[in-house]
Amino acid sequence: MSAPIHAYAALEKGGRLQPFDYTPGPLGDEQVEITVSHCGICHSDLSVIDNEWGNAVYPLVAGHEAIGTIVEVGRSVKKVKVGQRVGIGWFSGSCMCCPQCLSGSQNLCATAEQTIVGRHGGFADRLRAHWAWATPLPERLDAAKAGPLFCGGITVFNPIVQLGIRPTDRVGVIGIGGLGHMALQFLNKWGCEVTAFSSSDSKKAEAISLGAHHVVNSRDKAQLDAIAGSLDFILSTVNVPLDWTAYLTALAPKGKLHLVGAVLAPISVGVFSLIGGQKSISGSPVGSPVTVAEMLDFAARHQIAPVTETFPFSKINEALDHLRSGKARYRIVLAH
Repeated sequence: MSAPIHAYAALEKGGRLQPFDYTPGPLGDEQVEITVSHCGICHSDLSVIDNEWGNAVYPLVAGHEAIGTIVEVGRSVKKVKVGQRVGIGWFSGSCMCCPQCLSGSQNLCATAEQTIVGRHGGFADRLRAHWAWATPLPERLDAAKAGPLFCGGITVFNPIVQLGIRPTDRVGVIGIGGLGHMALQFLNKWGCEVTAFSSSDSKKAEAISLGAHHVVNSRDKAQLDAIAGSLDFILSTVNVPLDWTAYLTALAPKGKLHLVGAVLAPISVGVFSLIGGQKSISGSPVGSPVTVAEMLDFAARHQIAPVTETFPFSKINEALDHLRSGKARYRIVLAH
């Protein structure tokens, strides 16, 4: 019989998290179990706790940016071993037999297991996942800061790879927050000329320190007009509706507006704003295990890390309140 896992759970929609123990049952043949040392808090955790997406199951143990050490492996586990430091992100498993999994796009598996949907996540002392989704952490990365890379980091890194962004490209990032501040770092080190879009001039100096070469106030029409037709790629990290046509206008011919922020409202644009310059709008989820590993290697090589604030697990509700208030700069990590 497996030992109980000690966790923090919401017992109802939007509920305060409470100590919660559960027995996970036998470890699967292809699963690993880790002791969690750190776990980031993502806005998606709040969305699931509040059931904004209609997929929450209570009691709910959120947390999908977990860092820890493998303490047990199933008999069919490959590649990883006991004692290894790994991270687990939004996905904790996939079927490994569909066309998407077999072609290396496990993140697009129709039956992929989401770490905090229909199962318990990383706001706990231990966590389980399929071995393929437990990605080894390079020694040069700080475990206390690495958690947000496994959701926010890979969310903004994945489209750079998937869309073939080139070092010679001129790119833009909308929103200098939990996702955007990592996107600025990645794109700068990728070699791009980076423009940050922010609704607040107060973030200009910080955006530049994070890798932006230019900062445009998104509420200033004159500034937006001045960059019309100049960008090859714009990455939107915000979760609120914007004047999307204005950003399409900022794109050069064949430019791409790519969304990774979970905007719930429909996107309304005129088709001629796409046809005339052969422009496109797209979106993507987190990346495959291979892309996650590439991102971690790239981050270690270029000393890229999220800007974090740390709370002890015992103050998890205070940490969630801090995130809800919009005061987090820029990611929150829980530590045991």
